[in-house]
Amino acid sequence: MIPFLDLKKINERYETAFQEKLKSVLNNGWYILGKELDTFEKAFAQYCKTDYCIGVGNGLDALVLIFKGYIQLGKLQKGDEVIVPANTYIASILAIIEAGLVPVFAEPRLETYNIDPDLILEKITAKTKAILVVHLYGQLAEMDQIGAIAECNNLLVIQDAAQSHGADSVNGTQLKNQENLKSTAAYSFYPGKNLGCLGDGGAVTTNDEALAKVLYSLRNYGSEQKYHNEYIGVNSRLDELQASFLNLKLPNLDDDNQKRRNIAKRYLSEIKNDKIKLPFWDLSENHVFHLFVIRTENRQALQDYLLKNKIQTVIHYPIPPHKQKAFSAYNNLSFPITEKIHNEVLSLPISPVLTMEKVSIIIEILNQY
Repeated sequence: MIPFLDLKKINERYETAFQEKLKSVLNNGWYILGKELDTFEKAFAQYCKTDYCIGVGNGLDALVLIFKGYIQLGKLQKGDEVIVPANTYIASILAIIEAGLVPVFAEPRLETYNIDPDLILEKITAKTKAILVVHLYGQLAEMDQIGAIAECNNLLVIQDAAQSHGADSVNGTQLKNQENLKSTAAYSFYPGKNLGCLGDGGAVTTNDEALAKVLYSLRNYGSEQKYHNEYIGVNSRLDELQASFLNLKLPNLDDDNQKRRNIAKRYLSEIKNDKIKLPFWDLSENHVFHLFVIRTENRQALQDYLLKNKIQTVIHYPIPPHKQKAFSAYNNLSFPITEKIHNEVLSLPISPVLTMEKVSIIIEILNQY
C-alpha cells in the first residue's frame, strides 16, 4: 500500500534529535513559555520576514486570537462582516464565528481553488471590515489584487496560511514578507502540515506591534504580568516540547517544499488521462503543495480504483462549510463552483518522503484508469 501520508517516515528522520530535545526539555524543567518557544518565535519570524511571531496552541486558535486581538484594538467589533472563501476548511469559518463576527462567503476560482478577487468586490457592504484569505492546498491567493481591494475599501487582510508554510508569490513578494499588505497570518503546525510538530500547535506572524502585544497577552489568560489580567484571554500556548521539535524541522522546510514541488511537476507532466483534471500551477514558488488535488466527475469510482491498486487517497473536503449541519443557518445558500469542487476533488499522495519510484507507480495506475 502506498499511504496518503507517512508521518512515521517523515519524523523518523529526526528521531535521535527528538530524543535529545526531549531530554533537554525534561532536564530544564520549564515546560511552558520558555526558551524553546522564544527561540522558535524568533526563528519563524525571521523565516517569515515578519517582526513578530506568537506561538499558540493550534491553527484555529491562531485565527480566533487574530480576530479577538483586532476587536481589542478597536479595528473590528462584534457583528462586523468578514469575507471568506466558500470552499475553505471549516476552521476558517469557526474562527470568524467564535470571535463574534459574521462570515460572508465568496466563490473561488475553479482553476486555483483560491478566492476570486473579482467576486470579493461583489460581497463588500457597509458592514464589511475584513477579508480572510485562505491559501488553500498550499498555493497563494492573488494577494496583490486582494491587497488593492482591501486598501481601497479600508479592509483588514488576514491570511489563513495553515497550508502554505514557505510559499512565495509570483512577483517575488513573499507571504514570508507581508510588509506591503501590513497583514497578519495564522499558521497551523498540525502533524500533517508541511511544517508539523508531534501534536497540535500554531502561530501568528505579524508586523503589527500593537496586535502582537495584545496577542502575547490574550494567549496567556489575557495577562502580560502574572496574575494581572488586562483582557479576557484564553489558555493557548505553543508548549516547549513542540516548539523544540519545530526548531529542529524549520531549517529543512524549504528543502521539503522543493521535494513536494518536484513530485508535483511529475504529476502535472506525466498524468495523461482525460477523466482527470489536474491543478493549475505556474511553476513559481507560490505553491508548496501541501496537497496535490485533482478533480474527476466520478470521484468514488476513481478512489475505489486507486485503493484496489493499493494507493490511498483523501478527499479535501467532501462537504463545503455552508452545507455542514453545524452551520444550518447557511444551508440554503448556493455556491455552484464551491459545490462542484467539493464533489470532485481527490488528493493524491505527496510528501518529502514519497519516493520517485512510488510516484511512477501512481502515475502509471492513474493513466490506466
